[in-house]
Parts: sequence; C-alpha cells; structure tokens
Amino acid sequence: LLQNRQGKTRLSRWYVPYESDNQKRKIEKEVHRMIVSRDKKQTNFLEFRNHKIVYRRYASLYFTLCIDEMDSELAMLEFIHLFVEVLDQYFGNVCELDLVFNFYKVYQILDEMIIGGECMETSKRVILEALRNADYY
Repeated sequence: LLQNRQGKTRLSRWYVPYESDNQKRKIEKEVHRMIVSRDKKQTNFLEFRNHKIVYRRYASLYFTLCIDEMDSELAMLEFIHLFVEVLDQYFGNVCELDLVFNFYKVYQILDEMIIGGECMETSKRVILEALRNADYY
C-alpha cells in the first residue's frame, strides 16, 4: 500500500481476497489513520487485527505492508527500502508524480519483486535488468 500524507492511495496490491472494493477502501483508511497518528519516535511496526503492519515514510509517501504474524518485520522494512531504491534508480530521483503518471511501471516493478504475496527477487541489479529488457521490447 502506498499512500500520501493526506491518505490518497497511490498504489495498492492485495494478495488475499476481499468481498468488495469498499471493504478494501475501509481498511486503507483505517491503516492510514493508525500510521499518521503515531509519534515519529515509535517503531514502524504495529498490530492490525491478526496481522502486522510494517511501514516507512519517504518524503510525503507512506509505504505500507501488511504481513503475517510470523514474518520478519525487519526483513519487510528492508524490502520497502529496496523497493524505494529500485524506484529511485529507475525513475531517477522518484517523486509522487512519477508514481501517479507511471503507475503501470510501478506495478511492473512490484511484480518483479513479489509473486503471490511472497518476496521473490531482492537483487536490485536483476530487477533493473528485467525492467530494461521489458522496456526494450
């Protein structure tokens, strides 16, 4: 989940089924409220229903993951950082407008890294090479 400070969702990818889009929007709003109300000195992890929320703020954007209770919070925080590094390297100093106007490319980057809700690729070089190859064709 990628949201700006005002709560506008810029990217969302769901790996578990929900009955309706309204239910998804309600969860997005609830998560955003929980994150923005936290003090900066608090950790970037919080409990949410029977899952954990891992988030990190970069500039005006919140990058948020909902993970299972048994998953490593630190590994997911590192994944968020890797995702931002790949975005930054691909777009060249990425900003919110890059994500808005090139959302299809952002989804492609995410799909190179995650398959079926599981992290599959963590090499920045391999991810960027796959994107260059896709841009070539």
